[in-house]
Amino acid sequence: MKHVARVLFVLLAWAAFCGVAQAATIVPNEIRQPGTQPGEVGNLETPDKCDNCHGGYNRAVEPAFNWRGSMMGNAGRDPIFWATMAIAEQDFDGSGDLCIRCHSTGGWYGGRSTPTDGSGLAAADSDGVDCDTCHKMTNPDDSEHFGQMFPPFVANDGLTPTAGYYGSGMLSLWGGSEKLGPYSDPAARHQFLQSKFHRSVDFCGSCHDVSNPAVGDLAHNNVRQPTADGIVASGVPGSPVDLKAAFNNLPHKYGIVERTFSEYKSGLLSQTLVANYASLPADLKAGAVKAAFDSAGGNYKDGSSRYFSCQTCHLRATTGEGCNKAGAPLRTDLPLHDMTGGNYWAPDAILYQNAQGTLRLGGGMTAVQIEATNAGKARAIQQLKLAASLAVSGNTLKVTNLAGHKVITGYPEGRRMWINTKWYDASNVLLREDGKYGDLTVVINGVPVKSILDLADPNTKIYEAHYAMTQEWAAQLRGLGYPSDFPLSYDRVTGSVDFTLGQLAGQVPGAYHETFHFVLNNYVAKDNRIPPYGMSYDEARKRNALPVPAAQYGSPGPGGTFRYWDEIALDPPTGASYATIDLLYQSTSWEYIQFLRLANNGQNAFLANEGVNLLNAWLNTGMAQPQVMASANWGTPPPPTCAMPGTPQALAATAGRRSVTLNWAAGSPAPTGGFRVYYDQSGKLLFRAGVPAGTLTYKDSGLSRGTTYTYRVTAWNDCNGNGVFDAGVDTESAASNAASGTAQ
Repeated sequence: MKHVARVLFVLLAWAAFCGVAQAATIVPNEIRQPGTQPGEVGNLETPDKCDNCHGGYNRAVEPAFNWRGSMMGNAGRDPIFWATMAIAEQDFDGSGDLCIRCHSTGGWYGGRSTPTDGSGLAAADSDGVDCDTCHKMTNPDDSEHFGQMFPPFVANDGLTPTAGYYGSGMLSLWGGSEKLGPYSDPAARHQFLQSKFHRSVDFCGSCHDVSNPAVGDLAHNNVRQPTADGIVASGVPGSPVDLKAAFNNLPHKYGIVERTFSEYKSGLLSQTLVANYASLPADLKAGAVKAAFDSAGGNYKDGSSRYFSCQTCHLRATTGEGCNKAGAPLRTDLPLHDMTGGNYWAPDAILYQNAQGTLRLGGGMTAVQIEATNAGKARAIQQLKLAASLAVSGNTLKVTNLAGHKVITGYPEGRRMWINTKWYDASNVLLREDGKYGDLTVVINGVPVKSILDLADPNTKIYEAHYAMTQEWAAQLRGLGYPSDFPLSYDRVTGSVDFTLGQLAGQVPGAYHETFHFVLNNYVAKDNRIPPYGMSYDEARKRNALPVPAAQYGSPGPGGTFRYWDEIALDPPTGASYATIDLLYQSTSWEYIQFLRLANNGQNAFLANEGVNLLNAWLNTGMAQPQVMASANWGTPPPPTCAMPGTPQALAATAGRRSVTLNWAAGSPAPTGGFRVYYDQSGKLLFRAGVPAGTLTYKDSGLSRGTTYTYRVTAWNDCNGNGVFDAGVDTESAASNAASGTAQ
C-alpha cells in the first residue's frame, strides 16, 4: 500500500512539472492538519452582519472599521498571498489548502478550499480572517470550552497536562450559536460565552507560528534546526494522517516557515505583567512596549492579570463602546481591532489591483473598505516606528528591539530591515552612502527597478532570514520525480536561472542553496534578526527559533539569554564630519517580486497571471518604498532646511448636536502648511481632516449621539511648497494633548 501511495505521489509531482497538473480536489495527507475540519462548524456568519452593530458609529474605536483595514480583514485579497500560492501549487500539488486555511478562514471552514488553487472560493471569502472565526475559537487544550474536534484531528497532544497545538491555523472552533469573547457582561443582541482564551498569551499563536506539514514530514531533517529535539514523522509520501508529523508533534517542532509566536514565547515579555512595567530595563521603556503600557496601564478592569501579550500591543486597550446599541457598556479596556503589524505596502497593492480589476478575489471594494484599508496602511507605518530605536556612542551604533518578537518578524520572504548611513564632510558633501537603495540596471515597461544596490557591502547591515534547500532534500526530490532543471533561483538583474535542483542534488552532503520556494524549503540558512527582550536559548532551541548562526547576540548557549539589541561598529570615511543614520524596512523586495513572476510557469490557468499582476502593482505603487523606522546622527549635522513646526497647544473639545468642535492654539514656530486633525486610537492616530494654517478650530459633524470621540492635532510645514501634505517630505510636529467630547 505504501508503495502504491509513493508511486502516485511521484506521478503527480512529475505531471505537475510536465504542465498537465490541475489543482487538487482532494487534499493530500501531507497537507492535512489537526483541528476543526471543513464542514464541522456550519453557522459562521458574514462580517457584514457583524457590521450592523459593531460598525458605523465611531471609526476611532469600533471593531468593524478597524478590522476591515487590517491585513487580517484583507487576507483573502492580498496579492502576495495569491502570487505565492501559485508557486506553492506548482511545487506541491494540494499545498494551496494550507495557504487558504489561514488567508480565507470562512472559505476553508465552508469547504471551499478545494480545488486547492482557490478557484472554489466565493466572493465573500475575500474577508480573510473573519469575525466569527476568531470569536468561535476555543483553547485546543480543551481546558475551557470544547470545540469541534474529532479523532484523529484533535489539535492537542492528549497528555496530562494537555498541550494545545498553537500554530498553522489548527483552530478548535465552538460549534454552538454563541460568540466567544473576553467579557462576562456584554450588552449583546446575540448569544455569547465568556472566553478566557481570548486574553491568553497563546491565542494569537494559533496562526502566527507557521509550520509546513509536508516537508516537515518528508524531508530528511523535518525542517528543524540542527539543535532541535527529535520528532515523530512517517517520512513516507501518502502515509495515513495519524502517522504524519503534524499529528504527532507540537507545531513548533517541525516545518519552520515563521516563528513569530515562538519568538515571543521564548522572551520575557510573555511572562511580564503590564503592571510590572517599571521593572523593565530603561532602554526598553520606549516604542511598542511603552505604547502598550500607556494604553493598558495595568491589569484588566475586571482584575484579570494582563501580560505584555500580542493583544496588549496589537489590540491596544482604548476607551469606547463595542457596539452601537443603547446600553452598551463604555469600556476603558476595549480592544482596538486594528491588528496592525508592519505590512505597509500590501494595502497599496490591494487598492491598485482593485482599481485595475485584477484582484483575484474581493474586487469592487466599497468606499468604506477603501478608506479602512488606507487607514490600516497609516497605522502600519506608525507601528513600524515603535519597533526599534537607534543610539550612537562614539563609533558604535546600537539597534534596540522594542517589540515582543524578533525585529523584523513574520513571513520572512521579501522582508528586510537595514542600516542606511550617509557620510558627509564639513562642507555637506556626501562622501559615501552605506546601504544605498536605488535604481538597478533593470528597466521594466520603462520603469527602473529599485533595490539595495550592494547586497554584499561590508558596511551595510541587513537584518533578514534566508531559507534554503539542502543537498540531501534536493536528492530526495529528484528521486520523487522533480526534474533536474527545476529553477531554484534567478539572477536579480538578468532574470536568468542561476541555480537548479539538479545542480544542488549533485553537490556534497551538507550543501544548501537559498531559494524562495517556501513550500519546499527545508533549511534556515541565515537569521540575524534581533531577538526580543530576554529570549531564552533553551526555549528558542526547542521552538526552532534560534538565530542562525546561534553565536549571535551574546552567543549565550544553553541556559543563557540573548541580547535584545545589536551593536554595529561604524566605519567613517576619511574626512567625515557627520552622518545621518536611518533604520529602513521594506516589506516586499524586488528579489521576491521577481521570483514570483519568473517562477510562475502558467500551468494553472486560474493562477497563471498572479505573478504578472503583482509585479505591475509593485511597479505602479512605489515599489514598496522603504520606510524609516528610526533615525540617529553621528557627529553634528546642520539644522534641516525645513524646520519642525511647534506642537499645537491647549486642544479643547466642545460637544454639540451630533458634533464635536475643537479649538487649539498654534505652537511656536507656527506651521506653514496647516494642521492635521486625528482620532486618537490609544496613541495610534487615525486621520480625520486637514485645516489651513491660519485656522485654529475644526467641527467634526455627523457623529453618533451619546458616543465619545477623542482627538489630537498636529502641525505641518510645507517643505516642498506644493500646498499638499507629503509624508516623508513635509515635517509634522508631535501630537497635541488629547481632548474628548461626547456628541449630543
